[in-house]
Amino acid sequence: MRKHLNRAAIAALSLTVASEALAVEWNVSLWGKRRAFTEHVEKLAELVNEKTGGEFTLNISYGGLSKNKENLDGISIGAFEMAQFCAGYHRDKNPSITVLELPFLGVTSLEQEVDLSMAVYQHPAVVEDLARWDATLLMPSPLPQYNLVGVGEAPKSLTDFEGLSVRATGGIGKAMETVGAVPTSMSASEVRQAMDSGIVKAVSFAPHAHMSFGTIENGTWWTTNLNPGTVNCPVVVNTLALEDLSDEHREALLGSVEEALDHYVSHYQTKTMEAWGPELDQRGIERVTFSDEEIAAFKEAAAAPAAEAWIVENTERGLPAQELYDLVTGKIANGS
Repeated sequence: MRKHLNRAAIAALSLTVASEALAVEWNVSLWGKRRAFTEHVEKLAELVNEKTGGEFTLNISYGGLSKNKENLDGISIGAFEMAQFCAGYHRDKNPSITVLELPFLGVTSLEQEVDLSMAVYQHPAVVEDLARWDATLLMPSPLPQYNLVGVGEAPKSLTDFEGLSVRATGGIGKAMETVGAVPTSMSASEVRQAMDSGIVKAVSFAPHAHMSFGTIENGTWWTTNLNPGTVNCPVVVNTLALEDLSDEHREALLGSVEEALDHYVSHYQTKTMEAWGPELDQRGIERVTFSDEEIAAFKEAAAAPAAEAWIVENTERGLPAQELYDLVTGKIANGS
């Protein structure tokens, strides 16, 4: 009897050890707080947990693992397995995907932004570019066109941006330079303090970020139709960690991306955009709308020169820059 009990105990212990050995936990580095911008990661964690019966979990941290501008570095050394970052934070580290941040590309929906980003992410030159950091691009964080919230007197025309200090990264910053603004690049978490102290007079964000990072708390005006572009903020995973997953866990992760993105887009369109107008009205923030003629002149001054400069610079880096640009503009022209 004792022999049989011992065997049963050993078998139970072995089963427990085996189950623990199968359990996988990934650390995920985000920043700020849970918001529209992170809903796809939250949904991904939920789906992976469900599909694996809790054997594979994503432990999401908002700022506890790394600074947002250092997330790609953290991925490269395996400090965590998954992270989100924005291409404009360190253009030299991920030049290939900055093609998606060129001004006035003409993207009209979050769904189109998803399709466009995924097409670029799968291009061999882009895969190779991010591989330098042991990073595999998993999914984008699609954002609508950026616009400005500012303090002080509202601009009446684009000439009023002359000399105005603006938080604007990537291609949006380049575009604002063409109307005389002085762009400054800083992370989202630094913006409110910079605005309060007068370092910047206006901030370029998508609506969710204006709400999440407090620019509307002291802002007095909002541009409704500048629409110079957006930023590209992918979610990446450490390539070795991805390869080390079991087939079941890898499929649970990769097979959940589409559903996570669908959830993100739906959440952004219903929750964020529905709240945006009332938030502006509640605070008495003035809406500034520029004429069609001014917007057309802005686009003409900013779009082509920025694209040409990007192609020249990144061709010199050894990237197939013209090919990447043609991929993006071709898909947009075809409505895909």
